Amino acid sequence: MDLTSIQPNAPTIAALLAGAYLLGSVSSAIIVCRLFGLPDPRTEGSNNPGATNVMRLGGKPAALLTLAGDVLKGVLPVLLALYWGLPHLWVAAAGFAAFLGHLLPVFFRFQGGKGVATAFGVVFALHWPAGLATGVVWLATFAVTRISSVASMAAFLVMPALFALWLPAAMWPMIIMSALMIGRHHQNIRKLFSGEELGFRKPPSND
Repeated sequence: MDLTSIQPNAPTIAALLAGAYLLGSVSSAIIVCRLFGLPDPRTEGSNNPGATNVMRLGGKPAALLTLAGDVLKGVLPVLLALYWGLPHLWVAAAGFAAFLGHLLPVFFRFQGGKGVATAFGVVFALHWPAGLATGVVWLATFAVTRISSVASMAAFLVMPALFALWLPAAMWPMIIMSALMIGRHHQNIRKLFSGEELGFRKPPSND
């Protein structure tokens, strides 16, 4: 199929958004856990089907495979929309549709993850300097706190401002994506205040 022959009209955009949502609905964490014989990430660990929880349940190989799958779900629709020459608003909307699919996957009873890796894929594919800056905020916050949820919330609080500065045409889908992601962290916020949030600090030595 020659993708260059496809015209970016309303039916094409609708098909792109629907396809992005369906792609986002493919849960990498659940599939990887089944392949590795691990517990269902929706019912074990933090109960979140994402790479961080898969790391806790099955270690680095399973987590990296999950991370790669989740990132690609955000990258591919954005690259296809850019290839078709769509306006940046619709390119961002395609990425948002994939992110929404991750949050509410039709294939897994709408029980999805928080969408951090997929959102990173969207941001990097849409505007790599914004993706790089968002990643730097994530890394810096994680280096201090050792808590991935805090790093994710900090990074995606900053991300919409970067798009407002560098790519305002794509700003509103990014604002909505950021708000939904932070909202999905409501349990993490509660656990942070109660001191129950899981991090990656080494346990104290008994020596």
